[in-house]
Amino acid sequence: RIGSASSLSSTIINTRLQELVRLFKERTEKVKEKLIDSDVTSDDESPVASPAAAAVPAPGGELEGDKPSGDEHYCEMLCCTFKRRPWLDSLKSSRFPSSIDPLTNLMYVLWLFFVVMAWNWNCWLIPVRWAFPYQTPANIHCWLLVDYLCDLIYLLDILLFQTRLQFVQGGDIITDKKAMKENYLRSQRFKMDVLCLLPLDFFYFKVGVNPLLRFPRCLKYMAFFEFNNRLEAILTKAYIYRVIRTTAYLLYSLHVNSCLYYWASAYEGLGSTTWVYDGEGNSYIRCYYWAVKTLITIGGLPDPKTLFEIIFQLLNYFTGVFAFSVMIGQMRDVVGAATAGQTYYRSCMDSTIKYMNFYRIPRTVQNRVKTWYEYTWHSQGMLDESELLVQLPDKMRLDIAIDVNYSIVSKVALFQGCDRQMIFDMLKRLRSVVYLPNDYVCKKGEIGREMYIIQAGQVQVLGGPDGKSVLVTLKAGSVFGEISLLAAGGGNRRTANVVAHGFANLFILEKKDLNEILVHYPESQKLLRKKAKKMLRSNNKPRDEKGGPGAALVIPPRAGTPKLFRAALAAAGSTAGRRPLARLRWRLKELQAMQE
Repeated sequence: RIGSASSLSSTIINTRLQELVRLFKERTEKVKEKLIDSDVTSDDESPVASPAAAAVPAPGGELEGDKPSGDEHYCEMLCCTFKRRPWLDSLKSSRFPSSIDPLTNLMYVLWLFFVVMAWNWNCWLIPVRWAFPYQTPANIHCWLLVDYLCDLIYLLDILLFQTRLQFVQGGDIITDKKAMKENYLRSQRFKMDVLCLLPLDFFYFKVGVNPLLRFPRCLKYMAFFEFNNRLEAILTKAYIYRVIRTTAYLLYSLHVNSCLYYWASAYEGLGSTTWVYDGEGNSYIRCYYWAVKTLITIGGLPDPKTLFEIIFQLLNYFTGVFAFSVMIGQMRDVVGAATAGQTYYRSCMDSTIKYMNFYRIPRTVQNRVKTWYEYTWHSQGMLDESELLVQLPDKMRLDIAIDVNYSIVSKVALFQGCDRQMIFDMLKRLRSVVYLPNDYVCKKGEIGREMYIIQAGQVQVLGGPDGKSVLVTLKAGSVFGEISLLAAGGGNRRTANVVAHGFANLFILEKKDLNEILVHYPESQKLLRKKAKKMLRSNNKPRDEKGGPGAALVIPPRAGTPKLFRAALAAAGSTAGRRPLARLRWRLKELQAMQE
């Protein structure tokens, strides 16, 4: 019993000692990592505030916890406390901006929309009210109400918005109120805005409510073109708006022509000849139909009889041919600009197919090339992303690269702790490549000159005796091949085959680009060398015969014999040939031979 108790206590002590040794080793490794990588966070938890500190009395004598929180929106009145709605606070705190950026402020674009709506009211309705008998004494108050509402929008645009628009002078953005106001007063825009608000309405008292007196309101065309530019800048598919706008130009020209035709018919007398409008049916629809046939030169119109009708018809034909050709040319430009990318893609694909047919490339290869073109175009909307960014300044290219790639590159263990600016320079060197299904990204034994970052899709690492067994599947955000960038002395050969599983979009960083960057960052270069050596040592650890990472042993290897015990065994063997210690030594040798 005494012997069993002592053996049990010694076993517990040995286990405890081994546990302490393991903990000391782990702590030593962490200290080494902190010395090498300064960005490693501390394992110590941040101190938690004590309950006593949270209950410090406020200057008024009450505890902080006794007061209602800011999210409750309480309002104290006399002896009662009421809840206050949060939107009232935001409404009270909101103020009209002292300066407006016309290029990026969406509120200004929305305001321009209302200004353009008022401008369109005047442009479309003034000719109708002048030519057709739609404005009557019974509904004159409705027309005047909308007219003066549009005038109010014009006036607010001059007083509140145009005098607060920022402008660039000498490379600086001017936001001073006085300078912005003076810049607007000196501009051509101010002269046109004042001209379009001429108070010709006072002549109503003398000649009656004549819509032609409001014709200067149509001179606010500069707001319309500014709204077009701002809206196209924020739309993802601006060509759709361009097509709608060009169609509106055509409809407006037909609208004006229909108004002129009714005026000419009323001047000659409705139904006086076969050429004029006969006064039957809906007057606007019938006149618009005549305008469409005239401007588009369809034909089939009655011949004019009088000199006035002949001159009017000739002017319509000339104007129609000119306007219609301009509209067709503008529509062609709009559609051509909208499909410019598709046309470029088709031309590149046709040239490549012609080249492959000339050199009699096998049909299987041609099909893979066509598949690459189609997938690259449909997934990216372009064949080469660098073509779009080459015209941008270096700073803007860096900003785009950070937004697109930094979240992926920052997760690479090899680059953690490196200079942040070095990573930014590296982002600009990344190159996007698309791999088709079953394409080899890299093969075992070849020299590694690139690192790969998976942007989309999956790749499979193949191994095993036949080289076709799937060892692991890497998904989007994974990185492989990073050790090859810094390995030297023949250690940069690929150790496995990597195949694209489906379509895969990868970012590639070449070794020569990284070396050019590391020249300017020697500290990061040293850190990368250390990390690469450490990763190589971990990858080159001994493996079992099957090449796996070490299978679980049925009989674990015995621990090494302590040096003091081996010395005692040697002394016992030299002094007493077959004593108990000598027999134990012989038994240990026999067990070691059996285990080997």
